[in-house]
Amino acid sequence: MPYVERPGAPTLHYVVDDFTDPWKNAPYLILQHGNGRSAQFWYSWVPYLSRFYKIVRPDVRGLGRSSADFNLETEFTLETCVDDVRAIIDHLGADSVHFCGESMGGMIGMALATLHPSRVRTLTLVSTPVSINERGKVTFTAQDPAAGKAGSVDTWLEASNRNMRFPPDADPGLVTWYNAEFKKNRREVQAAMGELVNRANVASYLANIKVPVLGLYPTNGPLTTPEQEQMLINSIQDLRLIHMPASYHKVQMIFPAACATHLLHFIARYDGVPCREN
Repeated sequence: MPYVERPGAPTLHYVVDDFTDPWKNAPYLILQHGNGRSAQFWYSWVPYLSRFYKIVRPDVRGLGRSSADFNLETEFTLETCVDDVRAIIDHLGADSVHFCGESMGGMIGMALATLHPSRVRTLTLVSTPVSINERGKVTFTAQDPAAGKAGSVDTWLEASNRNMRFPPDADPGLVTWYNAEFKKNRREVQAAMGELVNRANVASYLANIKVPVLGLYPTNGPLTTPEQEQMLINSIQDLRLIHMPASYHKVQMIFPAACATHLLHFIARYDGVPCREN
């Protein structure tokens, strides 16, 4: 399990899943998780992708196994998250990578592709908003009152899962796993990231994204509304938009095979890497 250690900055953890042929030097594909989550939330994509690309799953600073040794009030910004991804790319020894981010992870990718375009080969956005509407705001606090009271992680998770994340017929085991895995993270870091998400707006980056972009979005998403999608269409020069048949946010976990397959075919157009075997 690689770690990136840096003076004056938090230690970053990432997972590598590589089942490519050793002699082919396959490109790297970074899968960046979203708000309050960790590298574990990509587990269902790995089997589809890791035969053809070297998969890298970072933990955002302070989450998963990454260190929380930084100032949560002043050093948790979109820019510091971008710098963290750059540090991981450098640690890999790669000039550039394919980047796929879900939700807030995609916002990090938009900023990375704008500020450091030479490091990004393609960008894939999975249910990534331009900004967070009131329905998607993070409302729990670092203190986390007892479950069931206003401001608790349990209350927020239950409400947001029901209202925007998973459909009513979602596998109960998936939702239970999601909640348990989410709550393994440091609550104070999640609350700080929630504040970052609540105020984040990447509209100013869109027109400056020059790399090819794939968007994987729900048909009628609670955060990625038609108005937000139109902003992407109007502003991003090279965008291919694909809709998953759902009106809930977590298409990443509802349709892992379909999403991963679309991603494989998209990036293969630019690398020429076969995404199927005879």
